[in-house]
Amino acid sequence: MTDPTVTDPNASDPTERLLTNARVVLADRVIERGWVAIARGRVVAVGDGAAPEKGDDLGGDLLLPGLVELHTDHIEAHYVPRPKVYWNPAAAVVSYDGQIATSGITTVLDSLRVWREESAEAVNGQATTLAAAISTARDAGLLRIDHLLHLRCEVPMPDVVDEARSLVDRPDVRLISLMDHTPGQRQFRDEEKLRIYYRGKAGGLTDAELDVMFARRLALQAAHAGDNYRALVDLARARDVPLASHDDTTLDHVAEAVRDGIAIAEFPTTMEAAMALHAAGVRVMMGAPNLVRGGSHSGNVATADLAAAGVLDILSSDYVPSSLLGAALLLPELVPGLDLATAVRTASKTPAEAVGLTDRGEIAPGKRADLIQVRWVDGIAAVRRVWSAGRRVA
Repeated sequence: MTDPTVTDPNASDPTERLLTNARVVLADRVIERGWVAIARGRVVAVGDGAAPEKGDDLGGDLLLPGLVELHTDHIEAHYVPRPKVYWNPAAAVVSYDGQIATSGITTVLDSLRVWREESAEAVNGQATTLAAAISTARDAGLLRIDHLLHLRCEVPMPDVVDEARSLVDRPDVRLISLMDHTPGQRQFRDEEKLRIYYRGKAGGLTDAELDVMFARRLALQAAHAGDNYRALVDLARARDVPLASHDDTTLDHVAEAVRDGIAIAEFPTTMEAAMALHAAGVRVMMGAPNLVRGGSHSGNVATADLAAAGVLDILSSDYVPSSLLGAALLLPELVPGLDLATAVRTASKTPAEAVGLTDRGEIAPGKRADLIQVRWVDGIAAVRRVWSAGRRVA
């Protein structure tokens, strides 16, 4: 798929590279000692055993495809590092880009919250500002990796459709998710979990202030959610942008997702919902932090349990960029019978294909040379080098 916002491999460093003596993780198997040749930003050959000539010896490290991240809002932590402290947005993007690249991610869908809520400035999204800053940094040649956009639309908010409409025609928009964080449902069926979240996230709101916020949220959902949901589905369909559901919990949520052509289910909260979504052909995405930590911080279903049940399709770093690589490498150790190639696909090939990026996500001739050299020791993943379309970027 051609995209004017991503690196053109033909314009990248044309110097040929030969990476040797590596454990090369392909989409379907692992070459225990192999080599990869790169030219003009593409993989041109992959081999098993000794390389045909002297190259760059990786010392037996893992060589993986660059990871593909579909859902991370970590950019917001760089733009607003403390409550009411706003950084230069383009500088924040560059800082975030460096962290993402050194985490082994070579394609990221920056998840921008399309969310404006009266009297709740601290939890408002900054989608328009950050989208512009990403373009500024990209146009100036300041970014190491490919940045595309994921519009996270909070369905009950009054202005969500207008703001999404103002952004959706950007050529870098590749995913729209339909979120509803109204208290008492989905991720926050346990209202106390939501109170804990906002006490920390929104600068220490009191219970009285949260009572007001929650009452307002319930009123907004009743007034706007139904119409906004349909308008956002129609908007995505008209632009041929894939849709994601968010925090599906019940079989009714699954039926709604299937009815509306949802491509990706982000973070289903129950085993029942995840199994039904997977059976219906919807790709199930779960959080890498959930796997690394050993469970959900909200008390929902564990990523490892879904992997063991065979219904985990995609991993996402969510709020900890480095967790994506760690979780992919940890999966085979936690789930009997799950091999390394299958685990790595959840963070590379499958998410790429889910949003139409068929030119990347695996090490294979003709694919982009998005590659990462990784040392994995005692459950700790260290990214040693990163190439984006053949260019060394970290």
